Amino acid sequence: QVQLVESGGGLVQAGGSLRLSCALSGRTVSSYAMGWFRQAPGKEREFVVVIKQSGDNTYYADSVKGRFTISRDNAKNTVYLQMTSLKSEDTAVYYCAAARYSGPNYDYLTRRAFYNYWGQGTQVTVSS
Repeated sequence: QVQLVESGGGLVQAGGSLRLSCALSGRTVSSYAMGWFRQAPGKEREFVVVIKQSGDNTYYADSVKGRFTISRDNAKNTVYLQMTSLKSEDTAVYYCAAARYSGPNYDYLTRRAFYNYWGQGTQVTVSS
């Protein structure tokens, strides 16, 4: 049984940084494309970034490009989201997700329906 557990959320001032972690159990993290999504109050869950199974192929939402960095530590079976230059609009619950899809189309991996497993989420609050 695959389980994802996020950690690292919290309260930070605008301009600050946070690093989120997503620990996967039950399978190796390299078997999945690993994505981060976020959901702000009253809004739909939106795609943030994904890292594919092979190598360091990544794809970022325009809203976080240049500020957020995803990485994967296969030895620890963990994916990280380093967030810098945080803005108030980054405030949301951040979810980690795992997708079996390994094809070339990044557009699929921006869609929630393509993910097979989800974590419970971790709150990130950015104060202005």
